[in-house]
Amino acid sequence: MEAIQIRDEIESRRELRKEKPLSLLTSIGNTPLIQIRQLTNHIGGVQIFAKAEWLNPGGSVKDRAGRKIIEDGEKSGQLTKEKIILDSTSGNTGIAYAMIGAIKGYRVELVVPANISEERKKALEAYGVKLIYTDPVLGSDGALVEAKRIYEANPCLYFKADQYNNPANWKAHYETTGIEILQQTGWKVTHFVAGVGTGGTLIGTGRRLREFNPDIKLFGVQPDSGFHGIEGLKHIETAIRPGIYDETILNGTFFVKTEDAFGMANRLTREEGLWVGPSSGAAFWASLKLAESVSQGVIVTIFPDGGARYPEYCIDCEKQKKRLSVEHLPLRPSPP
Repeated sequence: MEAIQIRDEIESRRELRKEKPLSLLTSIGNTPLIQIRQLTNHIGGVQIFAKAEWLNPGGSVKDRAGRKIIEDGEKSGQLTKEKIILDSTSGNTGIAYAMIGAIKGYRVELVVPANISEERKKALEAYGVKLIYTDPVLGSDGALVEAKRIYEANPCLYFKADQYNNPANWKAHYETTGIEILQQTGWKVTHFVAGVGTGGTLIGTGRRLREFNPDIKLFGVQPDSGFHGIEGLKHIETAIRPGIYDETILNGTFFVKTEDAFGMANRLTREEGLWVGPSSGAAFWASLKLAESVSQGVIVTIFPDGGARYPEYCIDCEKQKKRLSVEHLPLRPSPP
């Protein structure tokens, strides 16, 4: 019954895209599911697939959440043409807001750590976004706290997108990513692995998969410490906990070193032809560890973005850690 319902949802989405004029918004989602072959030759009975999320028009998985957050804000009346979209970001969600804001005619202001990559800064500036920089020592948590302060100082001026706490984030994946994975695997997915940033991709997709089959196993991927160089991922124990993150639905969490994430991203590029970012490397590293621990299954993971946004590509991982963090662990900001 559930499979029939999901097929109906997929068909209704296809019909909706046919009815609407073609635009970047209608091209968000429905990304390919790619089987990883060369790097899994030593595994018998287990297949690993990855969603190619860098093929979204804004270049990352965050297009899905960005569209849902903005559209839900419009439906609720909280987002109007008079208001400015405000949020904190390390880059990808901000690019999604910027792209969608340009299409829909909204102004966008983003609070970002001062050490985000030049490629992301250039992309955001190209869209005409106002950038507010925060102390890189405090990372994404410092940007989150500053965005909250700005909003509370003038709530009538802003629409608070709040990706870390807005349920529209995980619902975007419940309504799209989870359904796509079920359909693309022929309903055979047995394990799902995704990085933990806001938690939206992991929790939303996981809830939809579990709803279809309670036996599907769910795993998160986090950096191995608060001092790391994997943009887009959070070490939950040392960070402000996202309100939408629900670890109770997980079967476990893999903790990955920065050098392993970058090393695996390099291997995916050179051995599979997939030029992806370090968070994709982390997700595949965890997926491979999982595959080596089970005798059979269909593992699906998420490759959030492409490698073009990471020019240094961790030739020196310690240098990368210092660029994104500091030489010593930062003090944890007070929760908002």
